[in-house]
Amino acid sequence: MAKFGIGQPLNRVEDARLLTGQGRYTADIDLDGQAFGHVLRSPHAHARVTGIDFNDALDMPGVLAIHTAAEIRRAGLGTIRCLAPATQPDGSLQALPPHPVLAECKVRHVGDPVAFVVAETIDQARDAADAIMVDYDPLPVTADPNAVFEPDAPPIHDEAPGNISFRWEKGDREKTDALFADAAHIVRTRLINNRVIIAPIETRAAIGDWDGDRFTLYTPSQGPHSLRRQLANDIFKMPEDTFRLITPDVGGSFGMKIFLYAEQVLVLLAARELDRPVKWVAERAADAFLSDSHGRDQINNVELALDGDGRFLALRVNNRANMGAYLSNFAPYIPTDCSILMNNGVYRFQAIHVSVTGVFTNTVPVDAYRGAGRPEAIYLVERTVDAAARQLGIDPAELRRRNFIGANEMPFTTTIGATYDSGDFTRNLDGALKLSDHEGFAARKAKSAARNRLRGMGIAHYIENCGSGPEETGRMRVEVDGSVVFTIGTQDNGQGHQTAYGQIIADRLGIDIAQVRVIQGDTDLVATGAGTGGSRSLPIGGVSCDRAATDVIEKGKRIAAEVLEAAVEDIEFADGAFSIAGTDRNASLADIARAAADPAKLPEGEEPGLTGEGTHGSTVYTYPNGCHVCEVEVDPETGQVTLDRYAALDDFGKVINPMLLAGQVYGGIGQGVGQALHENCVYDEDGQLLSGSLMDYGLPRADDIPDIAFDYHEDTPCTTNPLGLKGSGEAGAVGAPPAVMNAILDALSVRGVKAIDMPATPQSVWRAIRDAA
Repeated sequence: MAKFGIGQPLNRVEDARLLTGQGRYTADIDLDGQAFGHVLRSPHAHARVTGIDFNDALDMPGVLAIHTAAEIRRAGLGTIRCLAPATQPDGSLQALPPHPVLAECKVRHVGDPVAFVVAETIDQARDAADAIMVDYDPLPVTADPNAVFEPDAPPIHDEAPGNISFRWEKGDREKTDALFADAAHIVRTRLINNRVIIAPIETRAAIGDWDGDRFTLYTPSQGPHSLRRQLANDIFKMPEDTFRLITPDVGGSFGMKIFLYAEQVLVLLAARELDRPVKWVAERAADAFLSDSHGRDQINNVELALDGDGRFLALRVNNRANMGAYLSNFAPYIPTDCSILMNNGVYRFQAIHVSVTGVFTNTVPVDAYRGAGRPEAIYLVERTVDAAARQLGIDPAELRRRNFIGANEMPFTTTIGATYDSGDFTRNLDGALKLSDHEGFAARKAKSAARNRLRGMGIAHYIENCGSGPEETGRMRVEVDGSVVFTIGTQDNGQGHQTAYGQIIADRLGIDIAQVRVIQGDTDLVATGAGTGGSRSLPIGGVSCDRAATDVIEKGKRIAAEVLEAAVEDIEFADGAFSIAGTDRNASLADIARAAADPAKLPEGEEPGLTGEGTHGSTVYTYPNGCHVCEVEVDPETGQVTLDRYAALDDFGKVINPMLLAGQVYGGIGQGVGQALHENCVYDEDGQLLSGSLMDYGLPRADDIPDIAFDYHEDTPCTTNPLGLKGSGEAGAVGAPPAVMNAILDALSVRGVKAIDMPATPQSVWRAIRDAA
């Protein structure tokens, strides 16, 4: 096995640069002559804009331009488009009200952008924004998705009567209803999947530049090519090659930076009009909390039908999904097609029917957050399975064992249409219980009780459809010194792509990983790309990388045959060198790269350069899966929940780097714990965001999470991926919320508590105990 190759727990090669302050994020970039932009946002959740007077503001020192909806109209710019609209049961497309760059005539949520001020300094831009006089005529507000169906609910969009964005359903309704009619047991749960503010360390930012012919936009993203298409085709209506998008280092995204935002448009428009660069960087409370897409925000009504032996018959789900005030790029896709397959979980059902109603509210738009619909689906399944175990008096682990899809049944096609290629769910459960010291739980529970504490254990099984999508092409070039440059259109947001791709290249070409340079995030240097999302970078990009390396080797053999004066079929490649089989005659990778640069040494018809290209895309998902076991202790007097133990056993197929993998799992668990215990995005009845800063919005801290007992096995590689990989980037965030909440409810059950929703804050836990009493 290569020292730096596949399977090695190598430290991230990016870390030395980042930890010594050499990272280059968008906010670190300053262009010559740049001005600064500031967004004036609506203080109202719903109001007509009857007038905007910015004449005094425009005369203030340093102010260069002020843009409102009128300027957007005059420039002929388009609106931000929903890229994944839902098709309704009658075959019609959902309501698609416009999402303007700047609010026109009406604002629909607190933080809706109303004007963009550009000045010589950021302080001058802020002062000028304060001087703009906007006349608002406040309108009634609907901030609660439960209230949209009230007869007097105010309309948010004329195009969406009743504030219904879409109605959607999938599954066999008739068979599901028939199975429920004959069921021996029916279990019902009503669950709230709480809205979360995504809050990556790096806030959004954008720097626009115009050279008279082309735009350049610097912005953090999960892939610049999609943003370029939208800016060119939907907004400015110009050829794509008139835009260059550059994404430097990215300080976290978790889905939120995939989408097109108004500020990316505004800096480009201002740069063109002023003929100088314009920079905007989001402030956490004034911008990010009020305009970054939020996540989750669903109400799930779930019914599970079982026979007399506790075997699952059918699942019926009715979801209400909050879209917010506008449709973000992929918002309708998240609670529908993105999540539907995972309503099956790891269990055998005879029928499933899911219906989803998307609703508009006067709140920030909602879109993908780490896992994007899959965590929501697994949460409702695993919470309901635990409810069934309590109702039927069956051990939660035993009920799951009775209903698992068997390893010997793989590949298995579920009733909802997913084909699981591989997996051993019983093994995952047994392994996770062993990791968690399940046998010692009773003794630990007794010790807690002696201290007037309540202890509970929760199990959650997850499976996730991910790691598929459009083609990704990796392009590889060996330099004359033997180093390798690899370009690809996925985008590192902190996952460690330089390391992961570097290990594949080091393994295949037999070189030191320090000789590998990965280039991403520049549409001039990377011709194509579908970006990062849905845990696709290694299952798709990794295969492309592997194929590009193979292409390099094959071309190298043809050139080596010319250099070594041998037949191509006699050339072998190993440990970074080409050789003639059965002899000691060889040439290094660098030797052949130098030969490839000399046209005189190339075989006839061969293009100069030792290069290779690999392309891979897939319409077939990978299905990572695993079991999480959480153990909590609750103080009934204060409601304080302490995570005491956490174990996870996962199946990710073939593993490129165990250390990177563990980091992905730990981070996902941390975010799942945050949603389960702390993160509470709260709007009041007037649509004001009460949790509008990090003083009011709780994020998980290091001491909230115990040491995680984590293990994985590689015995069930993915059969639909050429490298055997299964996506891993979202798994922790899928498994953690139901595991934590099941543990809390297990602890509280001795006090008669039958239901509790996320986040399980001390106040909500204390209240649940008191209400039950």
